[in-house]
Amino acid sequence: MGHMEAPSSLVLMAKAMTEREFSKLSELVTAELGIKLPPSKKTMLQARLQKRLRVLGLTSYGDYCEYLFNAEGLQAERPFLYDVVTTNTTHFFREPKHFEILTAKVLPRLSVLGRRLRFWSAGCSTGEEPYTLSMVLMEHAAQHPGFDFEILATDISTRVLEHGMRAIYPMDKLSGIPKVLMSRYLLRSKDRKLAQAKMGPELRKKIQFRRLNFMEEFSLQHKRDVIFCRNVVIYFDRSTQQVLFTKFCQQLNFGGFLFIGHSESLNGMDLPLEQVAPTVYRRI
Repeated sequence: MGHMEAPSSLVLMAKAMTEREFSKLSELVTAELGIKLPPSKKTMLQARLQKRLRVLGLTSYGDYCEYLFNAEGLQAERPFLYDVVTTNTTHFFREPKHFEILTAKVLPRLSVLGRRLRFWSAGCSTGEEPYTLSMVLMEHAAQHPGFDFEILATDISTRVLEHGMRAIYPMDKLSGIPKVLMSRYLLRSKDRKLAQAKMGPELRKKIQFRRLNFMEEFSLQHKRDVIFCRNVVIYFDRSTQQVLFTKFCQQLNFGGFLFIGHSESLNGMDLPLEQVAPTVYRRI
């Protein structure tokens, strides 16, 4: 008889995750990623890990913990666990007011530097934010000869970074992009049945995708003039947020700008920043 795959119902029959198993996993996630998983997230974690149990041929969360907590297992499984617990909600031209402020206020102030400007999309997910930035900056460059820029796009998840580097998106995900920019910068698939488009080469060549974990010590090769870190730190506790924003400030040139999400706040944090607009700050 040939090899038979274990029926997926085995995983569906896996006993519910125990409090102890959840506690071990959530402690690891906090230590590795800084992300807090309160007890209310247990059902979510259990559901999201089902696929991993199936892939690994495991029938209980206890077996998963055993696999994960030996050195070899942790090394192999770490990227998959990161993917499971990081939420990647994003879309093109998200929080459009930010791009208006960037064009109207920030770029005129930075352009006097007379050199290539360096941007960082920190927590770039599947690439929508850096590609939006690239479009906005290409438009600015068309109006201002000599304007030059580069974009660093980082995320902890290798899966979303690969998606960003592929640069192919279904048409229904592109609705936020103005029609004029779509026709200028996107390549529609010749196979109409696919209903997808690829970011054009001029956008792609401006972006470097790289894996980065905020919880580890990191230093960028060049300090940045603008950092977009929006809706990334909402999963961290307040003290971790303070540490992270301090790190971002260290990677930001004097006079550079930090954009954060509209659901985030720097109130009460001791940072070398002054507010210039709602959720937009300047390094002082």
